[in-house]
Amino acid sequence: MFNPCPSPRCAAGHGDLGTPARPLRRHLFLLHPPNSAAAAGEELGTRSEASRDTRSSCALYRARGGQRDCVGCPRVEQRVPPPTSPGQSIHRQGAMAAQPGRGEKPFHIVSPVLESLPLSQAAGTKVYMKLENVQPTGSFKIRGIGHLCQEVWDEANRRALELAQTEGWVSIHPFDHPLVWQGHASLVRELKDSLETKPDAILLAVGGGGLLAGVVAGLRQVGWQDVPIVAAETRGAHSFHAALAAGRLISLPDITSVAKCLGAKMVAARALECAQECQVISQVVEDAEAVRAVEQFLDDERMLVQPACGAALALLYTRRLQRLQHEGWLRTPLASVVVVVCGGSSIQVAQLQALKSQLGLE
Repeated sequence: MFNPCPSPRCAAGHGDLGTPARPLRRHLFLLHPPNSAAAAGEELGTRSEASRDTRSSCALYRARGGQRDCVGCPRVEQRVPPPTSPGQSIHRQGAMAAQPGRGEKPFHIVSPVLESLPLSQAAGTKVYMKLENVQPTGSFKIRGIGHLCQEVWDEANRRALELAQTEGWVSIHPFDHPLVWQGHASLVRELKDSLETKPDAILLAVGGGGLLAGVVAGLRQVGWQDVPIVAAETRGAHSFHAALAAGRLISLPDITSVAKCLGAKMVAARALECAQECQVISQVVEDAEAVRAVEQFLDDERMLVQPACGAALALLYTRRLQRLQHEGWLRTPLASVVVVVCGGSSIQVAQLQALKSQLGLE
């Protein structure tokens, strides 16, 4: 008999063993964004939209119907705040994000927030995943770049018309621009809408520092400035960690890490400023730890992400969180943490196998 609830607390889908069943308070399924499925569309010769029911709590669409008879599942919570004024949009996980005060349709979606049982078990505390890897581009970066493009639309459109005649190019910096940071700040606003209480820490990967700057901006906007950020880098791409140690911006001689998406030789100056404004805990993991985390996350959550994202996941799988608690950097106990699952648009299983061979992990 199919059991829609994956929780060890729910035997046959009926609550904790030895405890009375309680009313269902959480959904087992998510509201999913219909993301463009490029590979399928190419095969069909048309645009294909994929509703990602692999991210429902049991990785199947059946969780939608099966939830009716299952009680006590701790897996997923959909919290949708009521509108506070007439005409206000209600944000839902997986829906297109509203653009406050403007009519433009944003480029990013409101990505789901899922509680991960495997990561929670590894970390010893409740872990929520902010799934930025399901963005239309497969990365959080669409938030910042999309926000920048919309804010400077008139100028950009005029310039684009000029360039169309001269065959030139426009460069939008991937991480060092205030409008990019403001775009990334929407991630934290979504967390505020999705979670009942603020997390005890946010875990993320740092490359050039754009995501870090955006999260700090978002924390200030929602009044969560006291939430510590654990910033992960891989050794060989640890320009933020090196700058913190030196107390100034420095440039790495080369990027030697396999996590090429973290490969900024020098971080944005704003990243160092963020470390003065909020509690930012820098952690450096080895390439092997990041790649192992990618593989373990694929087994645990059925999602393939890049080694850059693996750096943040490695904090959970290698018990770095517990070490930081023991050293006094993080509070004990931790009620919950959020890990930003930042992207997986440029990784395939064959590449993961090649990375394992390169690092001697097979």
